[in-house]
Amino acid sequence: MDFAALLASQIAASSPNPTASTAASSTPAPKKYLKRSEIEAQRQAAYLAEEDAAEAARLAKLRQKRKFEDEEVEREAARKEKRRRLAEESRARREAEEAEAERQRRKRLGLPDLPSKSKDGEGPMLLLEGEGDIEDAELVEQLRELGQPARVFGESHRQRLKRYWRVSGKGPAAVVMTDGPIPTSLKLVSEVEMKVEAKVPKDVEGKKFLFRQLASYFTMVLKEWEVALAHRPESVQVSYQGKQAYNAMVQARENMRPLFKKLEKGEIEDGILEPVVEIVVAAQQRRYVDANDGYLTLSIGKAAWPIGVTMVGIHERSAREKLHESDKGAAHIMSDEVTRKYLQSIKRCLSFAQTRWPPDDQLQLMG
Repeated sequence: MDFAALLASQIAASSPNPTASTAASSTPAPKKYLKRSEIEAQRQAAYLAEEDAAEAARLAKLRQKRKFEDEEVEREAARKEKRRRLAEESRARREAEEAEAERQRRKRLGLPDLPSKSKDGEGPMLLLEGEGDIEDAELVEQLRELGQPARVFGESHRQRLKRYWRVSGKGPAAVVMTDGPIPTSLKLVSEVEMKVEAKVPKDVEGKKFLFRQLASYFTMVLKEWEVALAHRPESVQVSYQGKQAYNAMVQARENMRPLFKKLEKGEIEDGILEPVVEIVVAAQQRRYVDANDGYLTLSIGKAAWPIGVTMVGIHERSAREKLHESDKGAAHIMSDEVTRKYLQSIKRCLSFAQTRWPPDDQLQLMG
């Protein structure tokens, strides 16, 4: 081999391969360093990806919470509806039981049956004296003639009838209430006519006048009680004992409201009316000890109340049987809470009356 051929082979061996250089140029070699801008771009991309993931998780949690709240609202509405339905069923069942018990009681006593419920299902048609029932079609026509709306939203037939009697002026006169300590529809009598007879009248008119006398007497006592408390010195009124005395008067006045209601309706029982009349007669004659005895007889009764164990067996013994001998000796103060309260209020009125109208005989002062 000559020198020229040897030189050519060496040059060819040392020169780069064009195919290999092309392949090497297509895959760039990894960089040995990164610029600061590239590092910042990578950091921002990672931050945005993390924020997107957190936002997606928050939205998913919020959707789950809203779904749970909606389900809870639906469950609460279902519970309220169930409670309302159960309450209505319980009320209807209770009313039916009470109506049946009242029907049986009236049947046992020989009283007429209760009036049937009205068309609106609102109970019996309770109208005042002078207010008659009118058919709905005729009632609508008469309201239109008076220039009144024929129907008001949510108005029942009974309410429409009441409205007609009110606007037409054909109904009964409005009830006039007194302005005493306990407002009442009873027409109070003067102090001269207030003296109560010892014997309870049997006729209706006599009882009505007796109820007016009783209401007038208790109104006078309560009014004098208020005046006496108002005339006390200011230092006494603001003291603890003064406030207690005023509270006792207010409590007695409030507890006597049911008694006034019974007097207005004439529904007071004879077993209570006769002792109350006896108490008032004795108080008007300033015999307060006798009035207190009448109160004790009315409240506690005359029946023997044995002390100790009386029900050791399943059968009633002689000591226990004495509690039920007669209604005359029964204790009315044990009848119910309302009766107990207004009977105790009568006793408080007696305690004040003996200080306001002291007796001539000092032996008639209650202890």
